Amino acid sequence: MKLWRSFTRLFQGFHVRNIQVLISLSSITVTVLAVVLVTTLLYNRFSKVAEENVYLSLEQIIEQVHSNLELYVSGMQDIFDLVEQKISVSPNLPTNDQLGEQLQTVLSTREDLVSMALFTEDGKLVRNVPTLPMRQNTRLQEQLWFESAVQNPGKLQFTPPHIQNLFKWQYRWVVSMSKTVDYRDQGQMKQGVLVIDINFRTIDELSGRISLGKKGYVYIIDAVGNIVYHPQQQLIYAGLKYENLEPVLNYSYGRYYDELEGEPRIITIQTVKPAGWKIVGVAYADEFLTTKREVGDFLSWFLPLAIAIILFISIYVSARISQPIRKLERSVQMVERGDFGTNVYVSGAYEVEQLSKRFNLMLRRIRELMDQIIQEQEAKRKSELDVLQSQINPHFLYNTLNSVTRLAELGRNEEVVTTITSLSRFFRISLSQGKHIISVQDELEHVRHYLIIQTIRFKNKFRYEIRADEAALKCSTLKLILQPLVENAIHHGIEKSAEQGFIDIEARLEGENLIFRIRDNGIGMSPDTVEKLFSGNIRSESGSGVGVRNVQERITLYYGPGYGLHFESEPEEGTTVTITIPAVQPESLEQGGMQS
Repeated sequence: MKLWRSFTRLFQGFHVRNIQVLISLSSITVTVLAVVLVTTLLYNRFSKVAEENVYLSLEQIIEQVHSNLELYVSGMQDIFDLVEQKISVSPNLPTNDQLGEQLQTVLSTREDLVSMALFTEDGKLVRNVPTLPMRQNTRLQEQLWFESAVQNPGKLQFTPPHIQNLFKWQYRWVVSMSKTVDYRDQGQMKQGVLVIDINFRTIDELSGRISLGKKGYVYIIDAVGNIVYHPQQQLIYAGLKYENLEPVLNYSYGRYYDELEGEPRIITIQTVKPAGWKIVGVAYADEFLTTKREVGDFLSWFLPLAIAIILFISIYVSARISQPIRKLERSVQMVERGDFGTNVYVSGAYEVEQLSKRFNLMLRRIRELMDQIIQEQEAKRKSELDVLQSQINPHFLYNTLNSVTRLAELGRNEEVVTTITSLSRFFRISLSQGKHIISVQDELEHVRHYLIIQTIRFKNKFRYEIRADEAALKCSTLKLILQPLVENAIHHGIEKSAEQGFIDIEARLEGENLIFRIRDNGIGMSPDTVEKLFSGNIRSESGSGVGVRNVQERITLYYGPGYGLHFESEPEEGTTVTITIPAVQPESLEQGGMQS
């Protein structure tokens, strides 16, 4: 299973343009083509060499038979020439006893010599060895050896094997040598036919001892196609076996392919010159071309195995080469998804290692630039908050001091003290020693002092109520987010209303969020007016100068786009403003590293 999982991983990310696929396909294609080409060349070469070795072996075997048979025939020819010479010098052949003794001596020196006889041209016996009476009705002149000698005077003739039937008590299987010769009879030169019979057993032994495989054999024919020797000669004569002799007669020596009963055969031919016989070797291809077949069988399983091994090795090597690049690709994808904290440690080829090092250097530089941008953005945000929170309209201070002056002139000292005290505490919380984050309790205290000042200025035209959960008071909030909304409620809602106004301020926790809700019973607003408030087109010249848009922008800058203001208002129905920010405890603020 482990091996299978490893092999499966090799195919992950398969794509036709994948570097692993390109390396694998190119190496497999080149290697397989090379293996197939080399295998084909080797097979052809081995096959050719194997065939040449078979042909050489067969030719050597047939050459051995040829040499032995030619040597034997030459020896028989020498004996024939010796007998002919003895006959030609004999003064009176029929009565020469010394010649008879000499011929008998020659006959006894060779076991394969059966008989010698000299006949006249009209078929009468002149002399024979051994001296045996002739059989009657032999039809001598019609026999093949006699006709061949008469028709080819002076040329030695060899006959196919036959039964010797000239003399009584002689019925041997012989090959006859015959020739017309001159002899003397009572001082007169005459011409006769000399015949010497050779025991066929010797020829049979010379040819039969040769083996051409389990089924192969050797046979001999004469110049006109008569079978001189065949290991299955009886079957040939009986018509139970057939040899295709026509192509053989066209060759003196050489080889060719033949097919008999669907079996391919290799025919090798040599000619015995003295006799004109042709030695024909028959070898069956399935026995002698085993090397070619074995090579073919070997390659039939070796080639697929080699291709499979090459395929596996190519895929493995290409995977080893492409794996570092794929790791680098995955690292780049992580960076693409925003993970700039990763580092690439890729080993492998030199180029891949250098590329991973350069990639790490690039990531480190990107992180440095990102940290620099974050610091710059943080500084910019703080500057923007400082600018936004510093937008206190001098008209608010001027109007408040004006109100204090009028109260002092009227002798309302207690209200003067209350106004000045609330104003000082209002500005103290507004400044907050430069902090942007204050507690919810301080933010509610800040808006309470603002309401005290405004109730004195507007001569109790409205009343207010501030409520907060105990848990909400312990949270932290961005400062100066309630006062602008209360200011908006007074100047755009209650101031224009004929009835006494009421402002309700509530702070509570809802899940992980801190909710501020400001309600008034003023004249309300239309959706267009709400939109103008958010765009900053409506602003109270007598107010603090920190408008609704300012509050929304500061909340978005600090907490993100998911937080901010929500208005619910209808004309003559009043307005409700909901502020949603995260519920952050002072401890969490310190642990998170957020500066206040």
